Amino acid sequence: MADSSSSPSVSLSDESSEAEAQCCSSSSTAPSLHDTVDFSRTASDVSTFSERSVDHSGPFGTAAVSKLIGGRGSPAAALSRLSMKPRADVLDRRSAEDELDLVKERFSKLLLGEDMSGGGKGVCTAVAISNAITNLYATVFGNCHKLEPLPAGKKTMWRREMDCLLAVCDYIVEFYPSTQPLSDGTRVEVMATRPRSDIYINLPALEKLDAMLIEIMDSFQKAEFWYADAGTRSFGSVTSSSSPSSSFRRSTTTTTQRNEEKWWVPVPCVPEGGLSVKARKELRQRRDCANQIHKAAVAINSGVLSDMEVPESFMALLPKSGKASVGDAVYRAMHSSDKFSPDYLLDCVDVSSEHEALALADRVEAAMYVWRRKATASHGVGRSAQWSRVKELAAAADDGGEGGKNVALAGRAESLLLCIKNRFPGLSQTTLDTSKIQFNKDVGQAILESYSRVLESLAFNIVSWTDEVLFADKAARK
Repeated sequence: MADSSSSPSVSLSDESSEAEAQCCSSSSTAPSLHDTVDFSRTASDVSTFSERSVDHSGPFGTAAVSKLIGGRGSPAAALSRLSMKPRADVLDRRSAEDELDLVKERFSKLLLGEDMSGGGKGVCTAVAISNAITNLYATVFGNCHKLEPLPAGKKTMWRREMDCLLAVCDYIVEFYPSTQPLSDGTRVEVMATRPRSDIYINLPALEKLDAMLIEIMDSFQKAEFWYADAGTRSFGSVTSSSSPSSSFRRSTTTTTQRNEEKWWVPVPCVPEGGLSVKARKELRQRRDCANQIHKAAVAINSGVLSDMEVPESFMALLPKSGKASVGDAVYRAMHSSDKFSPDYLLDCVDVSSEHEALALADRVEAAMYVWRRKATASHGVGRSAQWSRVKELAAAADDGGEGGKNVALAGRAESLLLCIKNRFPGLSQTTLDTSKIQFNKDVGQAILESYSRVLESLAFNIVSWTDEVLFADKAARK
């Protein structure tokens, strides 16, 4: 009787030993964990802090092991009998460890100033964070050329890493006098902290603009228009497998001609007869919304750049006179006329390309600072004084001498510069703006400037993509 009762236990242990032997033998021939699970990450597809999904099915899954040992009890109990830890727990722990390592790596690069040698030759923290935001935008939105929702992985990457970079602003504060009650009822004066005013005002606005832009892109989930892939067309000819109708070619011919220089950019296509009235109205509303977001981002970016200190390297390279910087023709138009009109002056100046517009903006901006420096010196104030203070002194003096003339010329140069930027909204950064970003050491200003700059670029692209669709719709309705 004892022998018969002991035999099943021996059989079970034999089965367990046999199962362990099978597991060990098969592990030598089966691919390793790193071969079966793809842990590779690229800058364009996988978030630095993304969670990886792993398929837990297979020959060593909990269900298979439970069936192997007889199907008794729960899968976790089956794994415990084989002295094996659940694979999911191991992978979750490894994922958390990998995520922590990636966070450490990212912030180590920021602290090292992108100098991995550790020799102190890297850029300052402000420039490193500015470059990180710019590179993140290029990674997430660099390949976007269509009005379509952002992929879920890239959207998660953008939000997660931006939250991580913007977390620095939570610790940028300013002190202000306050009172604190003690236990005996007396009140003492202490210095309390609050968010710095520029960050407190601009950062929530930028986050709101960011969410609105993502929402605009998500709204194109179901659209009446579509795109011809870049690989399905060759310069002037258009072919596609997505829409075999002849209206496809007719609706995209004009748009293809507009994109000859960038042949890889997808071409928007609309049905024969154009979009419906409702779709056209919604498209124009979204375009107007994106345009307003672009203007708001430009205003914030311009305000942050104006608050940055002018680098000494830029001031050292300024010409001796503003006239030599802008040229005789522009100088006469700015100096002689009683009623100065920057729009009329731009119409008279031959500006046929973006390169010429940027060169003119650089010359006007350099002349503006030459005249500001002369006005500051003539009114006996330091170089660190605000320009508004210099204008107040000039208005109070109300003299028509050299000081008042320099103030007037600097004001006209500033209005001309703003007119150039408004007429060419996609204009690149001027030499002064680039110098300010390069030599800026204020981390808060670096975050606000780079964040507003990338949002400005995204809003401008959305407006441009919408204009292309409206252009194709107009051509199809002719």
